[in-house]
Amino acid sequence: MAIWYPVDTGLFVTASFDQYVKVWDTNLTQVVMDFKMPGKVYSAAMSPIASTHMLIATGSADVQVRLCDIASGAFTHTLSGHRDGIMSLEWSASSEWILMSGGCDGAIRFWDIRRAGCFCVLDQSRSQLGRRPPFPEGTSEKDPMNSLKSSPSSKIYSAQQRTGKSKQSRTLHKSQILGHGHIQQRLHPGLSSSQNRATAHYGAVTGLRATTDGMYLLSSGSDSRLRLWDIDSGYNTLVNFEAMRLQTSKPLQLAVTEDPSLVFIPCMASIKAYNLWSGMTFQTFRGHYEPVNCCYYSAQEQELYTGSNDRQILVWSPSTPAFTEMEDDDKRQRDFVVDEDNWSD
Repeated sequence: MAIWYPVDTGLFVTASFDQYVKVWDTNLTQVVMDFKMPGKVYSAAMSPIASTHMLIATGSADVQVRLCDIASGAFTHTLSGHRDGIMSLEWSASSEWILMSGGCDGAIRFWDIRRAGCFCVLDQSRSQLGRRPPFPEGTSEKDPMNSLKSSPSSKIYSAQQRTGKSKQSRTLHKSQILGHGHIQQRLHPGLSSSQNRATAHYGAVTGLRATTDGMYLLSSGSDSRLRLWDIDSGYNTLVNFEAMRLQTSKPLQLAVTEDPSLVFIPCMASIKAYNLWSGMTFQTFRGHYEPVNCCYYSAQEQELYTGSNDRQILVWSPSTPAFTEMEDDDKRQRDFVVDEDNWSD
């Protein structure tokens, strides 16, 4: 896989099954730095909002997340907690210190890279139907983590703590605290054994993508499921995405529109666009001949870019002839179904 250096296009980073993460000079098309990993490298990510560090988070067949520093050319530290290889990584869109990882053990873990251990493990059995309520007055939409101060879940927890009725709610509240300096940070040793063993998917977590507002996280798994998580609470929102068939042995790169209203996900040799909130299929893009591994949506150009094992990179836009043909084919099929009953033997 390849990612751009977030600040400018002068550098880009590649990660490969050859166990190397390499930093390239775009103008010279030469490798200027490389990092040797202990196994196949599945994923690499850089924070799009980082201003105080130049870290590349890497996930490989090894069980640890490794952080590589471009500034020093060395590893800074590792993050331990997964029990199998790490296939997907995603930095928070609201904090340069928060990293999310998805492993072959089915777990999605949240890390504050300034501290030891993860502070949250997503659990598919913890759910909350629907979208998050509007922000209370006095909180910032750009920083959803601040809503913890006055969220309904916090008020419920406070009441239960005073009455001493629910020890379990106190445990859940601890895992919800994502920490921003003044908020108390809960470390991995503070997680209960059941929380530490929680899984987000039945199988490997093959893809992660946070929405641009930093409020929700999308995850795909080898169980051919797509799940939408509320980052603030850690709850599964129970959006029922329509049936899909996903690759199970490779990481997948998902894409989300700026709204966010649509999510694009590689489904074998096609790409499906789903409504983020209803889970309904909006459109299916067909053009590749072999499994698609990655997709990227450009909000500026209103275009979708996809890459496949057929060694082709396709560009999809509203003016693409394939779109018109696809829509015409769908219309003809619908018309045929409607007129089918008008014919008799």
